[in-house]
Amino acid sequence: MSIQEFDNLLINHSDGLKPFAIALTRDQETAKDLCQETLYKAFAYREHYQPGTNIKAWLFTIMRNIFINDYRRNKKKGQVMEIAEASQPHYSLSAEINIRLKEIHTAIQELPHIFKTACILYLHGYKYHEIAYALNEPLGTIKSRIHFAKKILQKQVGR
Repeated sequence: MSIQEFDNLLINHSDGLKPFAIALTRDQETAKDLCQETLYKAFAYREHYQPGTNIKAWLFTIMRNIFINDYRRNKKKGQVMEIAEASQPHYSLSAEINIRLKEIHTAIQELPHIFKTACILYLHGYKYHEIAYALNEPLGTIKSRIHFAKKILQKQVGR
């Protein structure tokens, strides 16, 4: 298949991409970006398309994979942002509670880095397996790090 034939085939079947993109993203602007990225990838990897197969299905697969990869990438970015936000206390409680929370916050920040990240994610409500996935570590390692972080915090702050 020539480049011109492929381009024409792609253009003829690109109309169905936008509704699928909107269904995935639930946002008009993000859907437009997703469509553009899909067409770019299709053009870039046109040698992988096998003539005679369903081009619409091929395009939808490209779009779905781009969406999933972006979702995973953004999820990891979100976790990093939450860790950064956790380093700044947000309190509007009584003075005594404020002092106690600042003491706990300081103790968390003084944890060795290897324990601190997993501990902060755990304190934000993430489950062990989610933390293991986000940090790309085995589940047992994460459980151990959180356990040791709790022990260190108990000694520093007291029960």
